[in-house]
Amino acid sequence: MRWLTLILGVAILAGVASVVIVLRDGGTGSGTASAGQTAPSTPMVGSPTHSVFTDPCGTFETAATTPYAVSGYWLIPTSDPCTWRRQLEAIHRLGGDTVVRLGFGLSPRETDDDGQVLEASTPEGKDPKPDARYARCVENGLPCVKQAEKELQAANAGNRITRTYVYRTDERFGPGIFRCPQMEHEIVVGDDVFFRLVAPEDGSDDPTCDFTREGRGYHLILVSAGARDSLSELLDLGDRFGIKVFPALPLAPRDPEESTRADPRHIGTLTTLTRRVLQDYGDRFKGRESLGGVYQPFELQLRDWPDPSKVQTLQVYAEQHLIVEQELPDKPILVSPYIDSRRRVKYTSTPSQVAQGFKELARTGVEIIAPQDGRGTGKVGLFWPNWKNKPVDDSLKPVVGESTYATAYYGSTRDYYRAMSLARQELVQEGVQVELWANVEAFEPSTSTENCGRQGTRGRTDKPRLDTQVTLAAPYVSKIISYMWSDFFTCGSPSLSEEIAADWDRPIPIEAQRRARQIQDGMEIRGYHLGTAKVTLSWPGLDTPRVVDSATVGWHDTTPIQGLPAGTEKIWIPVDWATVPDDVWIRVEVTSADGRKSAEPVYYHNTG
Repeated sequence: MRWLTLILGVAILAGVASVVIVLRDGGTGSGTASAGQTAPSTPMVGSPTHSVFTDPCGTFETAATTPYAVSGYWLIPTSDPCTWRRQLEAIHRLGGDTVVRLGFGLSPRETDDDGQVLEASTPEGKDPKPDARYARCVENGLPCVKQAEKELQAANAGNRITRTYVYRTDERFGPGIFRCPQMEHEIVVGDDVFFRLVAPEDGSDDPTCDFTREGRGYHLILVSAGARDSLSELLDLGDRFGIKVFPALPLAPRDPEESTRADPRHIGTLTTLTRRVLQDYGDRFKGRESLGGVYQPFELQLRDWPDPSKVQTLQVYAEQHLIVEQELPDKPILVSPYIDSRRRVKYTSTPSQVAQGFKELARTGVEIIAPQDGRGTGKVGLFWPNWKNKPVDDSLKPVVGESTYATAYYGSTRDYYRAMSLARQELVQEGVQVELWANVEAFEPSTSTENCGRQGTRGRTDKPRLDTQVTLAAPYVSKIISYMWSDFFTCGSPSLSEEIAADWDRPIPIEAQRRARQIQDGMEIRGYHLGTAKVTLSWPGLDTPRVVDSATVGWHDTTPIQGLPAGTEKIWIPVDWATVPDDVWIRVEVTSADGRKSAEPVYYHNTG
């Protein structure tokens, strides 16, 4: 997606939208700019066609007015369509063009002699109780499990249910989810909606649907669904606001011995459910621009595995992603693994080890990898090479203790994204196409001021910290997204989203390079909102920082930069490098014409 920046003063005086989000025809919604392109003067196909629309949720604007560097956000499912609407309007207002929808997990369950589905966990010493959600599923006076078994045995006395799974969702599927309608159907009990799916226990999902020929073992998948289809509502909003939606795939069951690993013993049933859901998507949402792709929700730590073929989660990924390729071949898979850079913790990884893990992950069939930057959890730090001996930020001390960055971490956020960017380039040369995005975490490791809704002990961060995350990651990625909108961007007064809207056009430099322009040597600075900026250069031993007005003696170029997120631009200023000592780190600060300084400087190492 691209966005179009109009002259700020005119936008403020006129009170009209300064930005229109437009969709690239046939793109995946990455927001990557292409070299040589210029911003169009009129919206392209797929852009919102109205600036205002009204429905039962009220009147809403579809024109973005305060576009920020982050252009995608995670959302928690909600039963209130007006909540979806408010969230997407606010996201679009900040220039957001992508939302990633959290989903639900497939869960194997025990049943009792009466056919009641039992709760997933039971306190020690207590007898398991029926799960109240699935106890409401009754057909012909029998629990749904018993009724399914009765019908299977009526077809062949040797048929039996060997395992029962449940899946809870707020979606309401169409008939595309059924392969064998004579044994599978929707069940409506009052306000509750269930779907009964039956598949051979071997995972074959036999298309012949012959339940009579021989007695077989079957897995029953009992889906607790929504009265309305929340995904349809979200896609409708995506069409209105020009936003791509990535719904979550069914989450794999976890290994009971190690909850961080997916359990490959359930691959057959997981792929059956995935196939059915995606077949239904293909039936109902074919041609929908707002369906951007699908999200793989099972988290994985990026590392250099000795034998990737034996990594359980990668095994499950590969099988599940094959189903996506078969059923939705034109839709990319997005995954957001995490990184742990802490030196004092086992099983953490250096940047080069993470780069190797990135390659193995790409080979499971994902097209978009958006690694978590780790600053919100404190697993990775935001620092420059010349800062490595400085004490860590106070908010990181609950995670890494009293230490310097060098003793706490193997590398900084920037080091990891740089290494993964190089790995991505190597993959492309091998014929493996994958995009690298950044997922910047919009929270602090622990909360000392306010708690954000359902987010446990973690509290929201502020805009300066988020700007800094953008600065450290942006030179190496094609898009920046953030975990997560609800509730980290919406809690507090002012909320983080309100802070951004009030300060959206503050400069955010992301990189400085020595570069000549025509016959004059100088420095090129890349970033966001750099027009008319004043640049301050300083280094150790310099008595008076050098201030250069780029609007007077420099050059400003808003041409999209290939491979970088939409909205990045560059300025150039003259620099007399003969007066700059060798082997110094030059601090480059950028200040807007109205005096607002960037939250984070960038540094250039003058190696002579």
